[in-house]
Amino acid sequence: MNPTDPIDTYFPELSPVQRERFSKLGALYTEWNARINVISRQDIDELYTRHVLHSLAIAKFIRFTPGSSLVDVGCGGGFPGIPLAIQFPEVHFTLVDSIGKKIRVVNEIASALELTNTTALQERAEKLGQTFDFVLSRAVTEFPRFVALTRKLVSKQQRNALPNGILYLKGGDFDNELAPFRKTAQVQRISDYFDEPFFETKKIIYLPVSG
Repeated sequence: MNPTDPIDTYFPELSPVQRERFSKLGALYTEWNARINVISRQDIDELYTRHVLHSLAIAKFIRFTPGSSLVDVGCGGGFPGIPLAIQFPEVHFTLVDSIGKKIRVVNEIASALELTNTTALQERAEKLGQTFDFVLSRAVTEFPRFVALTRKLVSKQQRNALPNGILYLKGGDFDNELAPFRKTAQVQRISDYFDEPFFETKKIIYLPVSG
């Protein structure tokens, strides 16, 4: 089976350019991971399921309006930002991480894919001086702490069907972390979108953030 088959199955509307970019990710990340380890050795063999498809779950939850701006906080090697930038070429993604070598990989991957809708910054989220429609991340810390660090990054200007806010990919049991947001947060099971066993415990937390 071709590693990108699940992406073709779940996203049949992709353009030839998008398909080509997704198909290049495997070789690019394998090459860069051998030089700068940003993905575990175990996960690199499951790149398309555990990283690419996992990132694209957000694209099943919301279709971003062209012209939207998003920030991926603690992007690591570029997830979920890079796959979503391929999926939404008319949306701008800022990928932020405090570790320089990870940002180097993000820049090299984006350049190789000729992605013009990404900006990669070595910076801490709390020091960013701009706002975005949505803040994205993959479980870089406990959810309450993440909200405290990033909610000021959410713009008051609305342009999407869903109110601006935070989209957080997380697995396992996090009921205690959600307790402060019980009335406002929405939890979406990724297994509703994708059949692979990996996603049985994976979820998207969506928290609208008002100005």
